[in-house]
Amino acid sequence: MSAEGQAAHHGPNAGEYIQHHLQHLQKNFDFESVKQTSIIDFSIFNLDSVVFSVVLGALGCFLLWNAARKATAGVPGRFQAAVEILSELVENQAKGVIHNAKSRKLVSPLALTVFVWIFLMNAMDMLPVDLIPQIWHSAGPALGFKDYMRVVPSADLSTTLGLSTSVLLVCVFYNIKIKGLGGWGHELISAPFGAHPLLWPFNFLMQMIEFVAKTVSHGMRLFGNMFAGELVFMLIALMGGAFTLSGTGIGLAIGHLVAGTVWTLFHILVITLQAFIFMMLTLIYVGQAHDAH
Repeated sequence: MSAEGQAAHHGPNAGEYIQHHLQHLQKNFDFESVKQTSIIDFSIFNLDSVVFSVVLGALGCFLLWNAARKATAGVPGRFQAAVEILSELVENQAKGVIHNAKSRKLVSPLALTVFVWIFLMNAMDMLPVDLIPQIWHSAGPALGFKDYMRVVPSADLSTTLGLSTSVLLVCVFYNIKIKGLGGWGHELISAPFGAHPLLWPFNFLMQMIEFVAKTVSHGMRLFGNMFAGELVFMLIALMGGAFTLSGTGIGLAIGHLVAGTVWTLFHILVITLQAFIFMMLTLIYVGQAHDAH
């Protein structure tokens, strides 16, 4: 048997398994399957991240809409009570950083949607690592697609930076709305060092650095935590795979179950915390847009 035949017979090794699971289903704008070779390539998009994020966003909006539609003045059910508690939590956090009640009518529902959406995207990491990719591996070729598939949109840097860039645009909108175009323009060149004309270039440079740093760190924080969590689940899956292939080493099977259970329980906290942090930073950045230097 050739080396390629032996590799196909024995399956991928640990490194190949992880590399395969870290590859997105990528398309260009002609909808042709491609593989990204450079760090940044705006001619390629990750179809799996787009599909899962859109579907989960629609699901989140449906759940919130359904809770609002079925809300009653009497004793609420469990689902309604959970949504009311979450809504009250977000509203209280918004009141602490955004003192303009008119702005909160838009920002509070936006923050609630962001929390639910990111929580649902993060929660995809709780599914078995090989479940959806294996289904896609079977169905994908029949549909003309390659079998790459990643199911956690928030573990994709393009998704998280897209979300943080959207928050930046919201901040720009409120800067102009609250301060006026002239007022915000004056702030860009007069803060933080002062309004002296010689300081204008340095002030503007610092303001641009601040906007870029906040946007990049906002997206990178969510991506880094979810990518690491996804990678840990892959490593745990390899323990079970090693036991299945070898049939020996009962410690691998026990370790697989124990590590998988412990990490899953811990990861419930991680996915919730990361959604909350992203939501809070969104509120803080929008609140800063309301404040004058």
